Amino acid sequence: MKCKTVFFLVLFFSLIRMPAQALEPEEVLVVANANAAKSKGLARYYMKKRQVPNKNLVLLFMTDKETCSREEYEKKAVPPIRRFLDKNTGIRAIVTVFGVPLRISGPEINQDEASKVSELETKKRVLEEELTREKNMENGLRQKKIKELSAIKSALSKYMNSIDKVAAFDSELALVKKDGYELNMWLPNPYYLGFRGQELAIDQSEVLMTSRLDGATEDVVKRIIDDSIEAERTGLKGRAYFDARWKDPGDKKLSGYAFYDRSIHKASQSLSGKKRMEVVLNDSEDLFRKGESPDTALYCGWYSLAKYVDAFTWQKGSVGYHIASSECATLKNPDSQVWCKKMLDHGIAATIGPVGEPYVQAFPVPEVFFEFLTEGYLTLAEAYLISLPYLSWKMVLIGDPLYRLNLKL
Repeated sequence: MKCKTVFFLVLFFSLIRMPAQALEPEEVLVVANANAAKSKGLARYYMKKRQVPNKNLVLLFMTDKETCSREEYEKKAVPPIRRFLDKNTGIRAIVTVFGVPLRISGPEINQDEASKVSELETKKRVLEEELTREKNMENGLRQKKIKELSAIKSALSKYMNSIDKVAAFDSELALVKKDGYELNMWLPNPYYLGFRGQELAIDQSEVLMTSRLDGATEDVVKRIIDDSIEAERTGLKGRAYFDARWKDPGDKKLSGYAFYDRSIHKASQSLSGKKRMEVVLNDSEDLFRKGESPDTALYCGWYSLAKYVDAFTWQKGSVGYHIASSECATLKNPDSQVWCKKMLDHGIAATIGPVGEPYVQAFPVPEVFFEFLTEGYLTLAEAYLISLPYLSWKMVLIGDPLYRLNLKL
């Protein structure tokens, strides 16, 4: 097993231009918000704990709300960060801290986009009115009109998605070094192992790793930092819980939800084979229920939309994510039941989620993420980067970018 792992890592480093060593503290830029209470103090707390150089701090002066405008991001976040990066070329990762916006809202659609939307909405309205007005329409014609209406609704939905410019602050920040890239929808990540060998619009040299130290309160952020460091020192203890919805289909060509469900199976099988942690796989349509997942060290599952299921007792240093839409839409709203917020509230050290509708194929691929994370050679931020298909999009990593798993039974 050890020889296989070494071969896999050698192959990995030969395929991507990532240094064959884990991320180091001097390679991390910490970004805090001077306008947000606790932000600078938490940044300094993290830097001291991880021995990040004092100079590796950029203070932004922008809204302390969870959402900022695209204009504010471009005018108040990008310039100071670029100035620092121009003078410090060894930076490989950026970590944003409590108080830095979580999400970038989309700008108003342009005239061409508005015209296209108006055209489709007009066609939709005309057909809807015709179907309502013509009660005695011949059945064959009515069915034809219904099909036309369905096709127009689908086209409108797809077009609105294609011009979606809403993004996670950190996902956009991964491309802070690059000018003039397309904002509509997503951009393929050149570090993602699934795109290796393909010619993409973004080069690896233009991408930085990103993660976030954030949560509902200052105490949550300090706990993330402290638990990650302690788990590295003493070892991550507990069980891995993988929550698939269907039985393993075997080696079939799959896409969408089926692909990710199969990937959860593969992650479970890989970790089981290493015999370094007890693994529990649920492959029924029911989710793990309250109390069914004690001593949780690792988790991946789906699908309970914005409705956290309190099945877990999270170990110090635990890592996991839930595959569902908008599970990182907020980390502050006390009434929210989104998974990222609730997992952090209950004790997880690192999690991943989208700030809006990402589509399932935008999530980190479980088998890749957990394979590299649990080997302990790469940090949390590195395992995330190579398993993440798209940038300039919705996904957020919350956790210490320098965290390296140390598995112990």
